[in-house]
Amino acid sequence: MAHIRCDFFSEALGMGTSMTVLLPDRGAAGIGMAASGADGDPPVLYLLHGLTDDDTAWTRQTSIERYVAALGLAVVMPQAHRSFYCDEAHGNRYWTFLSEELPEVCRSYFRLSDRREDTFVAGLSMGGYGAVKWALRRPERLAAAASLSGGLNVTRRRHHPTRPVDPAVWHTVWGDDPVPADDDTVGLLERSGDDLPALYVACGTEDFLYEDNLRFLDVARERDVPVTVDFGPGDHDWAYWDARIQDVLAWLPLRGR
Repeated sequence: MAHIRCDFFSEALGMGTSMTVLLPDRGAAGIGMAASGADGDPPVLYLLHGLTDDDTAWTRQTSIERYVAALGLAVVMPQAHRSFYCDEAHGNRYWTFLSEELPEVCRSYFRLSDRREDTFVAGLSMGGYGAVKWALRRPERLAAAASLSGGLNVTRRRHHPTRPVDPAVWHTVWGDDPVPADDDTVGLLERSGDDLPALYVACGTEDFLYEDNLRFLDVARERDVPVTVDFGPGDHDWAYWDARIQDVLAWLPLRGR
């Protein structure tokens, strides 16, 4: 695969930013690596990082490049700092960047499919929250969304009993007000329509966010929203996410499967 570190100017952010991108090989691959051999513009997975990470985290901490090599799948990993993928109260417009600008920028730089059925998002922790929020706020743009150890009950994070969000981060993102309705994934799910993307929720039972994921799933059941659930032993760490991202890739509704 082509592994690209792309530095570019974002109009939404008003500054330079970066993304790490994996693009599938069309022909022969290197020793020990598979090539997809697929024709046409590839489907794309937007893969989101967590609160303390950056756009290189997935490639440094997992074998994501090897996992997607045979799938004909492009992977876009954007930089979002500690924004919770929000238009921050006292910062920058990371929600606008993610949901509006980034797909257009990526398609202008790379040959990627623009079809809903070829567009997916996944993420870990803060990125799991961002992925699900994207699916609930822009369901017409995505075929599937996956959360790994996601902060899916974000209103609880301000006063979480063991791991609350840093007050300085919270103030930057949401100010001193309650979480806005459009950033509350539980509330978004309660108000959701029928044509949602496929949803996948994984969380380790030892994870400090496990109860938050249970709350999200309770609402999904109340609303009869189908969710593929993957709960089992695991903590909030890369050993868990490296294993689960392989399950997510097997679950994605890719063309030709």
